Amino acid sequence: MKRRAILLAGLILCITSFPLMAETIRLGFNYPESGRYKNLGLQQRLAAFLAVDEINKAGGILGRDVELVIRNTAGSVERGAANTEELIRQENVDMVFGGASSPVTIASGKVAKKLGRLYFGTTTSANATTGSEGHDHMFREYPNAWMTANALGHYLTENFGDANYFYVTADYTWGHSSEASLRAFTNTTDTEKHPHALTPFPRALIRDFRKALEKAEASDADVLVLVLYGDDLVRALQVAYEMGLKDKVQIVLPNITLGIAQAVGATILEGVISTTPWEWMIPYQLDFPRGQEFVEAFTKEYGVRPTSTAATAYGIIYQYKDAVERAGTTDTQALIKALEGHEYTLLKDRQQWRAFDHQNLQTVYVVRSKPRGEVLDDELRSDFFEVVGSLEGGKAAQTLEQWQAERAEAGKPPYL
Repeated sequence: MKRRAILLAGLILCITSFPLMAETIRLGFNYPESGRYKNLGLQQRLAAFLAVDEINKAGGILGRDVELVIRNTAGSVERGAANTEELIRQENVDMVFGGASSPVTIASGKVAKKLGRLYFGTTTSANATTGSEGHDHMFREYPNAWMTANALGHYLTENFGDANYFYVTADYTWGHSSEASLRAFTNTTDTEKHPHALTPFPRALIRDFRKALEKAEASDADVLVLVLYGDDLVRALQVAYEMGLKDKVQIVLPNITLGIAQAVGATILEGVISTTPWEWMIPYQLDFPRGQEFVEAFTKEYGVRPTSTAATAYGIIYQYKDAVERAGTTDTQALIKALEGHEYTLLKDRQQWRAFDHQNLQTVYVVRSKPRGEVLDDELRSDFFEVVGSLEGGKAAQTLEQWQAERAEAGKPPYL
């Protein structure tokens, strides 16, 4: 009996001398694998896998490996919300991120809050995401419509003065807020002098874009603003080119990504003005070494250049890692406190998670599409944009008073 007790004690000592394998940190990735924003979703996916692979090779987060648990929203609000619930209830993920449509992100974020998890919005630009529909569990890395419109409005006002505008706008949350924001910053709120045409969302057809663009052609507009995104923007630009509108007006887009540029092509996009928070050539134009490292790692791994949507997904994962390590836990409430007001640099210049609305403050760049020959000089034919202006995040974003006014108009409290 004595010998048996000694052996048992030794066995227990042996077992406890080796720590049990720590459970993984699970990140729910809720993105459009299919649907009209699938190209944006693919870039997010590639960047997310790259970030997780890098982090795991470097020792994980608090010594724990990181795992992606993936669901396809297909661009559907209902599916995005259902995915979020499944990821949290059944898969027990520690946080959820993703999205390429603001309505999907907003609905998914509300489910995450109900179930006690953080939701990081990726490519979501509607003001409402961190404005009228914002809450304490939602953090948005991408600039909102106000920020991009502010930067773009400064540039357009300086360079196009009192030009006449025509807006072609997608009939949903992001479209309306983007048009309203840009009108405010370009002094084009007079809808009789600066009219618009709405196109259906999410099922617009070529004939819808042609009808809207015919109205633009019949107007005396000098500037044509296409408040569209994803495949809708690609098709509208193709129709505008076929109609010869590029020779008659300056085409302006509230947002652009490399993926959209590649789908449209260098000939059609040449000279178009837009904004972006990041594209692969910007770290080289403005000398951001960590951004250059990301570009080179991504390009080596996948054989294509990363876009701003890739940078957003990549940055979110690294910021989650940073917050967990600073808080020493994956507890949601502790992470909210760790993120609020936090400043950092990663792929560009300084950024901050603003405390009162959880909007990420970062520089917005105004870009012009390069001539076709310059685009084709790049070995991957991806060098589309040159920076022609910028506005730093603190100046681009709404003030507290403006944000509270938006909340009051929606019947929401003046805090998250």
